[in-house]
Amino acid sequence: MPVIAYFGPAGTFTEMALQRLLTDRLPRQDGPVLTGDVTTVAASSPAATIAMVRSGEADYGCVPIESSLEGSVPATMDALMPVGGRHVQVFAEVSLPIAFTVAAASPIAPERVRRVAAYPVASAQVRISIEKLYPNASFVVASSNSGAAIDVVEGRADAAVTTGLAAGLHGLTVLADGVADAQDAVTRFLLIGHPAPPPESTGADRTAVILDLPNEPGSLMRAMNEFATRKLDLTRIESRPRRDLAAGRTYVGQYRFYLDAVGHIRDDAVGEALRALYRTAESVVYLGSWPAEVPVGAQPPDTADSVGWYAGLMRGER
Repeated sequence: MPVIAYFGPAGTFTEMALQRLLTDRLPRQDGPVLTGDVTTVAASSPAATIAMVRSGEADYGCVPIESSLEGSVPATMDALMPVGGRHVQVFAEVSLPIAFTVAAASPIAPERVRRVAAYPVASAQVRISIEKLYPNASFVVASSNSGAAIDVVEGRADAAVTTGLAAGLHGLTVLADGVADAQDAVTRFLLIGHPAPPPESTGADRTAVILDLPNEPGSLMRAMNEFATRKLDLTRIESRPRRDLAAGRTYVGQYRFYLDAVGHIRDDAVGEALRALYRTAESVVYLGSWPAEVPVGAQPPDTADSVGWYAGLMRGER
C-alpha cells in the first residue's frame, strides 16, 4: 500500500489538496497510478514531508508550492534541492481556492479577541480582513493552518485562522467563514516522488528546473536566452540564497534560480534548452514535467518541419 506524506497535521489545506489529487488530478500514464488504497501520514513541515520521500519513509509527498497572493513557499523551494545526492521529482499539481475559517473555543465578542493564531502564509492572506473583524487582535505564529486550531484548544490563542475541516476536528466554534483579503486567491500544491519517467505529455504541461550558475557577469542572461531563442515561455523565475542543508552551510551573495517553463521534457525545444543548460550551468536539477492544472503561457513551437528536414539531410536527401 503506497504511503503518501503531506504537510499536516490533519485538517490542513494540504490534506484537502491531497484528497483532490487522489480523486481526479493524477496522471494515468507513466506517472503514479494511485487508484487503490493508500496510507496518508502527516508531517510537521513541507521540508519534513519531502525528507520522508527522500529517505524512503514515504512513496510520495504533497506540499504547497505557491500562493497567488504571497508567491512561492520558501520552505518547499529550499527542500526540493537534492540532499546527499537524493533527488525528488514532481508528478502532478492541484490548485485550491483558499478562504479561511476563523474559529474559537466558544462564542466570543469580536472586541475580546486579542490573539489570533495563524500560519504565516495564512496571516498574510487575511491581514486586512482580521483587522476589520477583530480590531484589538494581533497574530500569534502557528505551525500550520491546523496547528492554529490546536493553539486555541490548548489556550495559546483566542481564535484561529484555520480550515473548516480543522475547526470541526477540534470541536471549535466557527466565528467567521470564507475569510480572505482576495476572493479569487488560490494555492498550488505539488505531488512529489522518487525520480521516474515523467507522465506523458498532454499538450498543457509544466517543466521545472533549479539552476546553479557561475558567479560571473551575464550567466543568468545566457541561461534565459536558452529559453528565449527557442521561443519557450517561462512562467516563473525566482531566486533563493544558495545553501547546503546537509552541511548547514550558506554561500553569502550567491543565489540559485528556480524556473518553470511551459512545455514537456519530450518537446524538442524543451529538451534542447535543458541540454544546453547542462553544458553551461554549474548544476541543473530537473524537478519534473507534469500536467498543468491551469495552463498559462504560450506552448512550445512545433519543430516537426525542422526535424523532418534534418532527418532528410542525414539520409542524403535535398
